[in-house]
Amino acid sequence: MQNFMKADSFSKPFTAARVKESILMAIPTAIYAVIYLVWFNYIETRRVIHFTEMHTRIDDMIPFCEVFVIPYILWFFFIAFCTAFPLLKFEKEDYWRFMIFLGTGMTLFLIISTIFPTVQYLRPSQFERDNIFTRLVAMFYKYDTPTNVFPSMHVYNAIGGAFSISYSKRFSKGWKINSHVIAVSIVLSTMFIKQHSVTDVVSGIALALVMYYIVYRSDIVLNFLRKIHFIDPLEEEGEVATQEIRL
Repeated sequence: MQNFMKADSFSKPFTAARVKESILMAIPTAIYAVIYLVWFNYIETRRVIHFTEMHTRIDDMIPFCEVFVIPYILWFFFIAFCTAFPLLKFEKEDYWRFMIFLGTGMTLFLIISTIFPTVQYLRPSQFERDNIFTRLVAMFYKYDTPTNVFPSMHVYNAIGGAFSISYSKRFSKGWKINSHVIAVSIVLSTMFIKQHSVTDVVSGIALALVMYYIVYRSDIVLNFLRKIHFIDPLEEEGEVATQEIRL
């Protein structure tokens, strides 16, 4: 572990004030999660007259490979880690950047799905093999409908997680490379277990790249966070100032 993670010399102590601060930071995320789930449940259960099918010729060329259910499941732990780590470490800048990245993309997904319902018919009618992996895939098929798939949030959020780790001061090059490998495997998994069409995946990647430039490559988000006092204005004023604040 020490070979991958940088020295934690600037860690903040776990005081009551810091724990309270983390809880307060998590409240907006928790509220949004409830709103997202209610909205998503609505678009999944409402009565829809017409769905637009997501399908390309490339989809037909991609074989079903049940072992990719492993990175598909890994997505849940990966996103949870990318959310919890900066929150527990009091890295406000990293945390809010990632939350804005996720929240913006997921809200756009909800809006698109509300006005442009989609569906995919790529799932195999039956599995050629019976093993632990096909059973896991069958479980996802049962609880995750093939509707409202554009753009793929599995893809979008996985890429966002890799960006979050890449821009964190806490992780070494090894961790950052690993995060990109995980993200790529998750992206591939959505197509190999037939959860998403290539169209869903490409649109998820495109949206992630647009948000990457807005959230991580420009100062738009940082300036906004400073303006609403979610991060200290001095946190980005040079390495020395940053180090002093974190001591």
